[in-house]
Amino acid sequence: MLPDYHIHTALCKHATGDVAGYRSVAKKQGIPEICFTDHAPNPDGFDPAHRMALNQFSYYREIIEALQDGKTPEVLLGLEVEYYEGCERFLREWIPAQKFDFVIGSVHFIGGWGFDHPEQRDIWDSADITATWQKYFNVLLKFVGSGLFDAVAHLDLPKKFGHRPKDKDLKEMIQPVLDGIAKAGMGIELNTSGLRKPVGEIYPSPLIVAMAREREIPICFGSDAHCPDDIGDGFALALDLAREGGYNDYFKIRQRRKELTPLPGF
Repeated sequence: MLPDYHIHTALCKHATGDVAGYRSVAKKQGIPEICFTDHAPNPDGFDPAHRMALNQFSYYREIIEALQDGKTPEVLLGLEVEYYEGCERFLREWIPAQKFDFVIGSVHFIGGWGFDHPEQRDIWDSADITATWQKYFNVLLKFVGSGLFDAVAHLDLPKKFGHRPKDKDLKEMIQPVLDGIAKAGMGIELNTSGLRKPVGEIYPSPLIVAMAREREIPICFGSDAHCPDDIGDGFALALDLAREGGYNDYFKIRQRRKELTPLPGF
């Protein structure tokens, strides 16, 4: 089995189960290592409904480090960090001071619109689909340029409810983002949570995976687990996607340093 590098905890306020339970499921599945990547705190009050408070971070570190006992699966300390205008003021110094194994970045908001939130789904009904995706990629360009992250989470998240541009437009819009990811030495994840969403598809799409491979952007795998039973969900399909996209390796990471490892079967 492949490592699962995208796992949440109850501290994000929309996940269930304790960390030992997640690890137990991973062990039963033969997953060699897992990385907890809960939503990063931020003292400026950004989106408090979906992340731990800053004063809870020490507890988060404590419960993860308690599992780092040298047994299998190995447990890594990570964080999913939301990029938004002004986040660098806090994160640029705070992130390096925490000695994470993995920092994965994401974008869930365009302006004040939580475009993947079910309660704001109706906004899509009146949105210009192509223009919305362009706005999303414009935010991603700033995200990539920030230098804060090791990889990009669920790269084509705006497709969650089935709204997507034509392939021709998508290729044109995402090309500079992928070029920036490659130049920055970042990776992308194959995130299987899309299989559990209305779109019914892994993030990102086969088209984007193939474009990433052309640029030698390394990949990892994440279930985006919000309950223990999500661990490793859909990884066989993600492995097929990676192979079909031209990949024969993926990255493992420790202390934010990537190491390429052959995919199973290579």
